[in-house]
Amino acid sequence: MIDRRALLAALGLGLGAGGEVLAAPKLETVEVVTGRGRARFQVEIAATLAQQKQGLMFRKSLAPDRGMLFTYKRPQPAAYWMKNTLIPLDIIYIAPDGRVLSIVRNARPHDETPLPSGGLILGVLEIAGGRAAQLGILPGDRVLHRIFPKA
Repeated sequence: MIDRRALLAALGLGLGAGGEVLAAPKLETVEVVTGRGRARFQVEIAATLAQQKQGLMFRKSLAPDRGMLFTYKRPQPAAYWMKNTLIPLDIIYIAPDGRVLSIVRNARPHDETPLPSGGLILGVLEIAGGRAAQLGILPGDRVLHRIFPKA
């Protein structure tokens, strides 16, 4: 029997929460300027409510240089959870000025405990669990992407 999700993933497609086929996401570059240098990620953008609800749920893996950037139209507090998420993630909350506000490291798969931002954010960068520590990403580091003000 063919695994429909695996076949679609191989074709660069995916399934939405309702089982609909989703087109291959367009990737954008996000850089994080750390004390060790720049870390670059190719990210999917989750700007709509539907994209944000789906997030990285049901993914079986995430390459070290990939991620998802959740964007908001105005600053707001947020709390993410890991329902239906199969892999550990680092959740990086980004303040309106483009600086890392806080980081949830190695968020546990399937955990439905809310993981709060700790303040107002304009974006959230999700990357593979453990990558933030490997790359030295810390609160206060600058995130470079078109939605954040230039330094």
